[in-house]
Amino acid sequence: MNDDASAASAQRKRLYWHSRRGMWELDLLLVPFLEQRYDDLDERDQAAYRALIGEEDQDLFFWLMRRDWPEEPERRRIVKMIVEHAESTGNDSYRGL
Repeated sequence: MNDDASAASAQRKRLYWHSRRGMWELDLLLVPFLEQRYDDLDERDQAAYRALIGEEDQDLFFWLMRRDWPEEPERRRIVKMIVEHAESTGNDSYRGL
């Protein structure tokens, strides 16, 4: 395996573990988005996702449950992408939130 593939694999593992928050509601949204959509995002949106998962769980919860939206446009954009993905994938667990 070359260094680029090894680095990408390590980054993907880090993203996965940072997306697993230990809060069921957040895990239901972040992990499937990472697994199903992240690779298709452009670099700007991937960077926004990486920045988003650095936020506090309480902030993520309010944003992803649509109780509030982030003020920063890039952050708001990625939050909306995650919510729209959850609503469009037939995720029955999400509908119960």
